[in-house]
Amino acid sequence: MTFLFKSEARRGEVWRTRLQREFPNLEFRVWPDVGDPLKVKYVACWTPPADLGKKFPNLELVFSVGAGVDQIDLSALPSGVKLLRMTEAGLAAGMSEYGTLAVLAAHRNLPAYLDLQRTRAWKQLPAVTAKDRSVGVMGLGVLGAGLLESLRPFGFRLHGWSRSSKVIEGVSTFAGPDELAPFLSRIDILVCLLPLTDETRGILNSKTFDALSNGACVINVGRGAHLVEKDLLDALASNKLRCAILDVANTEPLPADHPFWTHPKVILTPHVASVTDAEGGAEFVVANLRRHFANEALTGVVDMSRGY
Repeated sequence: MTFLFKSEARRGEVWRTRLQREFPNLEFRVWPDVGDPLKVKYVACWTPPADLGKKFPNLELVFSVGAGVDQIDLSALPSGVKLLRMTEAGLAAGMSEYGTLAVLAAHRNLPAYLDLQRTRAWKQLPAVTAKDRSVGVMGLGVLGAGLLESLRPFGFRLHGWSRSSKVIEGVSTFAGPDELAPFLSRIDILVCLLPLTDETRGILNSKTFDALSNGACVINVGRGAHLVEKDLLDALASNKLRCAILDVANTEPLPADHPFWTHPKVILTPHVASVTDAEGGAEFVVANLRRHFANEALTGVVDMSRGY
């Protein structure tokens, strides 16, 4: 049987070494060298090859090399094939680091101070204590819950919103469409960590921004398509929002003439908030293959009806 890898070469070599050591009878191949397509039972990729079911009729598992699966057409996956999204510990740790950095930057007015630096203006801005600042996280999965835990020691008032009800110690939680507006009305710094689905596409829009506290900051570390970019620019221009920290964009790389590059209220990074660690990703795959061979429950299995 064959494990087919379709992603970056450096990660592939780490995975090859780890999987061959653990499963010496498992053939590891790198796309487009698929060998005998009838032997391919496992595929790891960011985007799968076209006609997956026709190419590999004995396919059993597809591993996304990232935490998200919105780049994969779920309807094109063969019936009975399970899709697994990456949930290795390094992803959560990286997101907690970046999310904490971004929240603290927003809290301590870093975007405004960077703009003042560019104009050589020595000016102190009013400070707000952490206990008087409300931070809200949209999306309470592993990454969102991990970020809230990292923020706890600073003393922020912590809130979370998700599709279904969650209980997190020290966090005021809200769930579902009916509780979105009450959640947003409390928030000074909003972090989007939602999966991208039909329901969440464009959720960072003018209606959402209008529901936030005046002078709030928006941090998007989900997907670019969560954000309606024109609505954000309008909210920044009207001072409804005081800043935005964006790690993702609707078009990546961001076009050279895009206003985000030079906007005085925007901090921009190139989709680096959380990156799968090669060793951690390999261990995630190894652990799930062990479970698969033992007919045990897998981790990270995508609910096709929800899209994550």
